[in-house]
Amino acid sequence: MRNRLFFCFILLISVSFFAKAQDKKEIRKAVKQHNRAVYLKDGWIRDPYIYLCEDGFYYLTGTTPTYGDTREAGDPYNLGLDHVSRKMGLKPSIVGYQIRVWRSPDLAEWEYLGEPFSLEKGYWAQQFPDAFQNKSKKNWLLWAPEMYRVDGKWVFVHTSPEPVGNGANLIIADHADKNDSFAFPMGDDMRDKHDPSLFRDDDGTWYLTWSNTEIAPLKPDFQGLAAKPVHIDPSDHSIGHEGATIRKIGKKYVLFGTAWSTDDSRKGSYNLYYCTADRITGPYSERRFAGRFLGHGTPFQDKKGQWWCTAFFNGNIAPVSKLGIQNRDLSETAQTINEQGTTIVPLEVKTGKDGDVYIRAIDPAYAVPGPDEAQRFQP
Repeated sequence: MRNRLFFCFILLISVSFFAKAQDKKEIRKAVKQHNRAVYLKDGWIRDPYIYLCEDGFYYLTGTTPTYGDTREAGDPYNLGLDHVSRKMGLKPSIVGYQIRVWRSPDLAEWEYLGEPFSLEKGYWAQQFPDAFQNKSKKNWLLWAPEMYRVDGKWVFVHTSPEPVGNGANLIIADHADKNDSFAFPMGDDMRDKHDPSLFRDDDGTWYLTWSNTEIAPLKPDFQGLAAKPVHIDPSDHSIGHEGATIRKIGKKYVLFGTAWSTDDSRKGSYNLYYCTADRITGPYSERRFAGRFLGHGTPFQDKKGQWWCTAFFNGNIAPVSKLGIQNRDLSETAQTINEQGTTIVPLEVKTGKDGDVYIRAIDPAYAVPGPDEAQRFQP
């Protein structure tokens, strides 16, 4: 199987070029139409996070290489994970140690702002300087950053497995581009908070979610946890294994989470699921399907209120064709139709007479579970 997959990878590379983002005019047109996936920009990125700020700009961040890493230009795809790539005889994926940020007024024209934060400037570098000194920067990892504008400041969260194990962080900074100083009000409370995400409720209370899925309210000004964490999950299934986040749609709290379609790590498609509840701590509904290939994506609304979800390349082989993808079993290995870079996929979001929320990708290539889907969903 390994030789066949490697041959497939070489073949796909030889017959296709690394995709470039569409013409800006076409992107604007596609965003307005809101009926198909839109490829916004190239560049290695995982877990892309888009945030529409009150200043009128969309901000983009995610898991990226360190700025200036020359390896980014050498390979068209950021394949697999380190241990998976090595087993297949491929180069390991590239993950850096910085938060990097772009912004756009319209999702088409993207300006690179820079690197507002780097791990050596963080809380854990202060607490465990020896860990940073004794491990090469090539092995420092910063994953899945998110960013929020709060009371004139920028609040960043991220997870980081190296050089300090489980070293997640919450950072307050003045700017979205360059900063000379930072505040870390959560301190040790951020330890062991894998894939942290923030949610602000209608009463102004901020909540932290992490680790699929623990949730706790935060003290004012993010000064720590205000209560013991509560575990939340769908009534019939775990929400997934990473990338949990909450949105409120109408009167319902919607918990999103990510899992592989087969429920087996790096086998099948990387999908997005959701469940709903009347209270933020639950109980939540059964797990429902939001979209194929949308794992660890950001559900967000554009300036017109249309819902989208970010998507990215996450596979052990190069992207597969969309042709007939609805009926194709992908269980052999991790596979995706997404090109390397940032894609957004339109979502249909409807509220029923009972107040419950229905969410589904609109683009047909993302809209239905594949034959490799382990869960069977209600109509």
